[in-house]
Amino acid sequence: MTQDERYMKQAMTQARKAEKLDEVPIGCVIVYQDKVIARGYNRRNTDKNTLSHAELNAIKKASRVLGDWRLEECTMYVTLEPCQMCAGAIVQARISRVVIACMNGKAGCAGSILNLLQMPQFNHQVETTYGVLEKECSQMLSDFFKRLRVRKKEAKEAAKMAGSQGDRFRDSR
Repeated sequence: MTQDERYMKQAMTQARKAEKLDEVPIGCVIVYQDKVIARGYNRRNTDKNTLSHAELNAIKKASRVLGDWRLEECTMYVTLEPCQMCAGAIVQARISRVVIACMNGKAGCAGSILNLLQMPQFNHQVETTYGVLEKECSQMLSDFFKRLRVRKKEAKEAAKMAGSQGDRFRDSR
């Protein structure tokens, strides 16, 4: 197992924490000098906060650990390609390298829709590695959304049944 795979597995552990909260399973770890200094996972619904993405939660913790907003010489491992907000925060934090498991064709801004991490117009560009444990992370996300669709369908059917039973009750009076 490579070093990148080892740290990505730790990011996957964070993603599973999100999944246990019924959050989209996205996890992240930040490494400095071969040591994990911060972990984060998606908590948007739990925290009722748009900003509670795995990457932002980890950046906040890493800044506290290092005592600086600059996270130079840090590597971020994230299970899903960052969105525009997180990609912007990564550039602003001056993170040196980001390792991404799977891409996000709908909202990814590290190569899918845009590549904010490597825009020459910015004063900082981020070295990026793609596809580390891609299959495993992609499968975790696919399985989550499959289960979510089933639950939504079941809830819709249950609501429909409850509504039709209510109609029968009203009709029997």
